[in-house]
Amino acid sequence: MSGARKPSGRSSADEAATRKRGRSLAALGYIQPRTYEELRAVLSSGTVHFPKRLRQVAIFLWQHPSEVALGTIAQVAAQAGVQPSTLVRFAQIFGYSGFSDFQGLFKDHVKGSWPEGRGEQRAEAEPSAATHFLRGMVGASQASLGRIESGFDIESFEKMVATLAKADLIYVIGSKRAFPVTTYLSLTLSQQGVRNVLVDNVGSTALDQVGCIGARDAVLAVSFSPYNSITPDLVAVAHERKARIVTMTDSTFSPLIRLSDSWLEVVESDFAGFRSLAASLAVGMALVQGVAARRGT
Repeated sequence: MSGARKPSGRSSADEAATRKRGRSLAALGYIQPRTYEELRAVLSSGTVHFPKRLRQVAIFLWQHPSEVALGTIAQVAAQAGVQPSTLVRFAQIFGYSGFSDFQGLFKDHVKGSWPEGRGEQRAEAEPSAATHFLRGMVGASQASLGRIESGFDIESFEKMVATLAKADLIYVIGSKRAFPVTTYLSLTLSQQGVRNVLVDNVGSTALDQVGCIGARDAVLAVSFSPYNSITPDLVAVAHERKARIVTMTDSTFSPLIRLSDSWLEVVESDFAGFRSLAASLAVGMALVQGVAARRGT
């Protein structure tokens, strides 16, 4: 008989999606975040555990709110390295119907943050590709330093300085993109007369280099997303041996957070796929100066 009308597949799918969103939000134990700050509070709570792709989105949103606010869903997805549908799924977990509604949190956050005249362009000759890249990297560096100026955690910074100043020996750990930072920090610590070991992993000896670390020593670790280096393993060894650990990293999703006595968030902006190191070096130099001043060296 054809008199009974079957529900459409679309309607059933919509109802299932709605139920799934409700379960997801309820499972988090949070009300729908209405501001960017509320969203960050949820993400930093440590109670939210995302699968790989959604975690990748969370890290990108944490680090690049301006790009999220100003980009299209396709642009944001490309920058985050995921499909647009993944952004929609992430927004729905927090009770939003789609990415556009969710994006409003970021638009409100950055509203009014642009200095007057930013959009004005000077009449000048078309720059070369190299000049364009130079300007882009300078802009990324300025944006990175601007974040430090506007939202620096002084309390954590002072705790890190105190921890490092009391250590018998400081182990400086970082690899891949963080390695230029740790190399320079180790050099400047040495120049200030502060005993330290740069864990450089030459000859794959990193685990041996931290093998003698003790409870009276400290680790200064630097790590950036995607956190796929040897650094977490080395810090875990130091943690097991009761060394004090301070960390400079770029989001609450870093695996070093749970191992650290104190940590600082330093987020670097990027241009054309290349990230600045300006803020990391600035904060690192301040740590070195603070340690040297406390020790009187």
